[in-house]
Amino acid sequence: MELSRQKRIIPGSTIGILGGGQLGRMIALKAKEMGYRIVCMDATEDSPCGQVADTEFVAPLDDLTSARQLANNSDVITYEFENVSDEMLDILEKECYLPQGAELLTLTRHRIREKQALQTIGAPVAPWRPIGTWQDLREAVKQIGIPCVLKTTTGGYDGKGQYVIRKEEDLEAAWQTLSQYDSLDNASSLAKWILEGWVNFDKELSVIAARSPSGEIQTFPTAENIHKENILHQSIVPARIPSAVDRAAQELARMIAEKLNIVGLLAVEMFCKGEQLLVNELAPRPHNSGHYTMDACVTSQFEQHIRAICDLPLGDPTLLSPVVMVNVLGEHVQPLLNRLHLLSNGIKLHLYGKKEAIEKRKMGHLNVLAETVEEALATIDQLGIWEEKKTNVPSSTPMVFK
Repeated sequence: MELSRQKRIIPGSTIGILGGGQLGRMIALKAKEMGYRIVCMDATEDSPCGQVADTEFVAPLDDLTSARQLANNSDVITYEFENVSDEMLDILEKECYLPQGAELLTLTRHRIREKQALQTIGAPVAPWRPIGTWQDLREAVKQIGIPCVLKTTTGGYDGKGQYVIRKEEDLEAAWQTLSQYDSLDNASSLAKWILEGWVNFDKELSVIAARSPSGEIQTFPTAENIHKENILHQSIVPARIPSAVDRAAQELARMIAEKLNIVGLLAVEMFCKGEQLLVNELAPRPHNSGHYTMDACVTSQFEQHIRAICDLPLGDPTLLSPVVMVNVLGEHVQPLLNRLHLLSNGIKLHLYGKKEAIEKRKMGHLNVLAETVEEALATIDQLGIWEEKKTNVPSSTPMVFK
């Protein structure tokens, strides 16, 4: 029988984290500050989270035996990524305390389920169609129009698993490209691809909502997000949007968190066109666009996540300072290390403990605090780390730094 989704987990208990990446690392670091012990499971030894955990289980993330070991050593389980198999979710939900539950993860890791759930609760989304065959794609493009985006229904991130169709001649290339991706949900009767209408947005926004098993909800300030090559580059807070749009974004995130009955964090990514908001994607975990909270809010997203899954009172999400978060990718590591002496005056450095700096790989981030976001943006420009120029880091040859 499924264990109750409401149980207070007090400091001194052990939190199990499924996944060993940077989100797990930052959850673990904050949890240890709060007095919790940490066990994690990841396929890579000495993972970013494993480096700071009390115990690390090294095993493929579909290894059910190791998952049970993780569960046996944990008072509560959380996850730092969406791609967890249904079988593993079923075991964890039945045999240990998984307050976030399996349902939301099942929804958010499959784009068709996610769109259906959003529409059911009345959240606005762009036009979309499920795609199972070449003929489906041709018909859907006629209905939705060009430009549009063909995406895999599972597994895509940072622009992977999607193809922008800008003209009729792109259809075949899009089909051939995405046909190479295996579905992470082969047992599903749903289509393997989804076609979404192109949104000519003014801004990309995100709001991170937190909800506890007791039903308390808090939302963090709205972030304005700028992407480069489909990878988040900057999150600007406060977002440069009208106050009415800001309030609407907050209310939309809160409504989704409440109606989907989430526990933990939910990042709601949105497109903004004028005063209209459309939900793009959901992420049921801490999110890259929430990293600014580590230095600029009373409570960080990672502390809030721990408070939520442990059913402690949620923290104050108030913004203390304007801030810009900027990602450090593999090609930025050496320029960053060369400029360490310039990281002062409100510049906070967070590196993730990854040994190899590979181009486009997320290695860390800076939070730049200032009197205004314009001043923070100017400081980032002055550092010169993210200049648009050819890097010396080949995408296939990792640069090792210690």
